[in-house]
Amino acid sequence: MFIVGELINGMFKDIARAIIDKNKSIVQKYAIEQIQFGADALDICLGPASKDPIVDMPWLVESIQEVTDKMLVLDSSRPKVIEAGLAVAKNPTMINSVTADQDKLEILVPLAKKFNSKLIGIAISQKGIPQNKDQRLELAAAIVSSCIEQDFSIQDLYLDPIVMPVNVAQTQILDILESIKEFKIISQPSPKTILGLSNVSQGACSRNLINRTFLTMALAFGLDAAILDPKDRDLIDAAITSELILNKQIYCDSFLDAYRKK
Repeated sequence: MFIVGELINGMFKDIARAIIDKNKSIVQKYAIEQIQFGADALDICLGPASKDPIVDMPWLVESIQEVTDKMLVLDSSRPKVIEAGLAVAKNPTMINSVTADQDKLEILVPLAKKFNSKLIGIAISQKGIPQNKDQRLELAAAIVSSCIEQDFSIQDLYLDPIVMPVNVAQTQILDILESIKEFKIISQPSPKTILGLSNVSQGACSRNLINRTFLTMALAFGLDAAILDPKDRDLIDAAITSELILNKQIYCDSFLDAYRKK
């Protein structure tokens, strides 16, 4: 599984303060720690802390790539903010995220091509959050179709079915899991799949347990990647063990350590 660390986010107090104070040492600390715990890429989200995101996104990108060459996942709903970050990026990049709205697709898909960036497409539109599997599939298909029409490599596309909190949308959770499997048959080659994992437990008790259980189930449905907290050791151990049981890793008695060393 491709792990995207979620902790460089202005929703978190330490990162919000670092953005305001332009304290890159805090941001770099979070970047290094997540990589040490197994992150393959780092999500970068300014959140509400930024008063000038077109300035702050490049600052974050430059601060992080001083200490790592890992992929940077630029997370903003504003294309100009994404472009500002891509313009200074030396590391591989991914855009998070493009909705199924044609106006957004016509801006962000060419931007991804211009900067040789991967892309996360989310199954949502101006009409709102989909309420069932069929709606998710329709939106995902629209994203894939637009990417094909614009000659964007589907192998560089990740589809996100939009995870809802289990405490308010329990009836949708199985649909979300089934969407992961069905997204793979939209095209050939297949798009990859990704989740913003922590959304499933937002506002609930026993968040770590819910996250861990949902992730293992999502992997069984074919999940390729997740945006999550790589410092949650039990969560990562569950992911490693799930892939072992799914025959994606070779068993040995020290398989957890072996996976981490790899």
